[in-house]
Amino acid sequence: MKMMHEQVSFAPLSLLKVKWDDFPHFTYPWHFHSEFEIVYILKSSGKRFVADSVETYQEGDITLLGSNLPHFWKSDNPGESGLESRVNAIVVQFHKDFFREEIQFYPEFHAINELLKRSSKGIHFSHPANEKMGKMMKRLLKLDGLERILHFIKLMDYMARSEHYRILASKSNVLEEQKEVGQRLDKILHFITTNYQRKISEEEVANKAGMATAAFCRYFKEKTGKGFSHFVTEMRIGYACKLLIENNFSICQICFESGFNNISNFNRRFKRQTGCTPGTYQQQFIRANSEKMISAGLLFGSSLKI
Repeated sequence: MKMMHEQVSFAPLSLLKVKWDDFPHFTYPWHFHSEFEIVYILKSSGKRFVADSVETYQEGDITLLGSNLPHFWKSDNPGESGLESRVNAIVVQFHKDFFREEIQFYPEFHAINELLKRSSKGIHFSHPANEKMGKMMKRLLKLDGLERILHFIKLMDYMARSEHYRILASKSNVLEEQKEVGQRLDKILHFITTNYQRKISEEEVANKAGMATAAFCRYFKEKTGKGFSHFVTEMRIGYACKLLIENNFSICQICFESGFNNISNFNRRFKRQTGCTPGTYQQQFIRANSEKMISAGLLFGSSLKI
């Protein structure tokens, strides 16, 4: 069972992680982590869930998430090949003690300190500020060592002084590890994303949310833009895609691990959503990834730099 609390790994003695994401579509479900996070979308579109905020996102979207703030990005349905609607994003994660409490005593860090406080509800940056931030994040991806740290502080300072932003959540949604969140949508999504690998019904989820089934169905469709069964199926397919990419299980094992009760139903629903069978999807991804690695000189004896 996937846990809602993500454990973010860092290089030894490092407080900052910068990564380039390139995969068919977002698969990680509703989750939170103690680290702060900046997400810059270069290619993808869909819906962004941050606490009780549900909005569409597209290319150029930049969001700053505070420590322990629940969130996930849900891509639009991929194209027929299963690889056309790829996600390209730059993600920056940094420890919650990167800017220690002592910074409040230094005027140079006052603006950043206030930014981090605001980020507890999630911050979305808009045009024209997001354009410069995007360029800074691309630059950050290419740097390392002290240069990366200094450039990161400049990015945070620019974010802190920008007037082109919105607060996402209606109220603070700070979590303690592995505790259920209090907001209604948080509670619903938490339950779904920690139980979608088994059979769950609208009635069961409605009961958990303290709502009548009919009211729940209307509320869920209004907030997510999807019917309940459609949403759950997409969550299962998304998780199946993740397992197929990891290539650690057989397709039959992935079928049941993802919450489907038989292989024919799994194959039919998978093809309906992605445009191809699970086996074809896996082979397409492996082939595309291998071609990229070959072109970058990362296979056949070449050294791989992390």
